[in-house]
Amino acid sequence: MKTRITAAAWACLLLLPLLAAAENSTRQAGYVVHHNAIPTALLTPEIASAYGIIRSKYRGMLSVSVIKQIPNTTGTAVTARIAASARNLTGQTREIDMREVREGEAIYYIGEFPIVHRELLTFTLDVHPENGPESIKAELSQEFFID
Repeated sequence: MKTRITAAAWACLLLLPLLAAAENSTRQAGYVVHHNAIPTALLTPEIASAYGIIRSKYRGMLSVSVIKQIPNTTGTAVTARIAASARNLTGQTREIDMREVREGEAIYYIGEFPIVHRELLTFTLDVHPENGPESIKAELSQEFFID
């Protein structure tokens, strides 16, 4: 059973970028940082439970992965320190605690935050890949809708 949940969770997290209208990634210094934000209500109850995520239409989840580019390959996942924050249109900023998740060779970081209907959040990421040459700055915006 755990294998199915793990495989299902990994498949869901891999599909997160497909939920966005455009590719959400930043390329810099030989790394690709994939980033996306979704309402946690989109997760299945099994996946939310397996990862200790609060599933609610009033909660969002930020997902980040860092891939070191290697010629003629899809790259390799690397660990990183990630500082994340979200800013709304009125300028209110909140820090997002990110936690590391490992699935086999995949490494990604998730963080949760509250959302309200029609809220546009701009996320700022400061990514420090382990043994990387420099900090990578990334930004993405996401509007959230609550039914």
